[in-house]
Amino acid sequence: MARYTGPVCRLCRREGQKLFLKGARCTSPKCALERRDYPPGQHGQVARFRRGQPTDYFRQLREKQKVKRVYGILERQFRRYFREALRTPGLTGENLLILLERRLDNVVYRLGFADSRAQARQLVQHGHFTVNGRRVTIPSYLVRPGDQIAVREGSRRRPYFQERAEMLDEMRVPDWLSLNTADLSARVLGMPRREHVDIPINEQLVVEYYSR
Repeated sequence: MARYTGPVCRLCRREGQKLFLKGARCTSPKCALERRDYPPGQHGQVARFRRGQPTDYFRQLREKQKVKRVYGILERQFRRYFREALRTPGLTGENLLILLERRLDNVVYRLGFADSRAQARQLVQHGHFTVNGRRVTIPSYLVRPGDQIAVREGSRRRPYFQERAEMLDEMRVPDWLSLNTADLSARVLGMPRREHVDIPINEQLVVEYYSR
């Protein structure tokens, strides 16, 4: 399964804002964007001062890249999501973000079982979660209202999930999800909405990029 394996802090620096790709590090003084708030590369500092007024294409491209990087998706899969959003009734940009929010790795992250979507993706691939009682190892699995998501019984005894259980009481989960900290399970109450996306994204620019 294709995925980005390079340093992720440079992605935040390239987009000029925190994408929260490394969990707790992103809110600490070690955050790369806090220490070097200019694009990566040997010409990053120079480019910051030489860049003029950005073109429409530049803005569209950067917004598309930002959404891909937030959810950890490469270009081919992202295009498939866009085509599906285009076929769905409603606003294409909002449909796209709703599809991305429904991914199982994103749901695991939203529930507080992982510090980042990349970590959630790894936990799902290693088979630690079940959906409606069946183990699912596909991070892109799209959850539906009524789905029951739970940490697999054999995984609950692992030190990681035992430590995680103590932290879940402090987690604030979106209102389209319901978390049961007692048995490390959750239920999908409904479909996510546009306001549940907590990173500033202008999805209309993504639509314009693919509509050129």
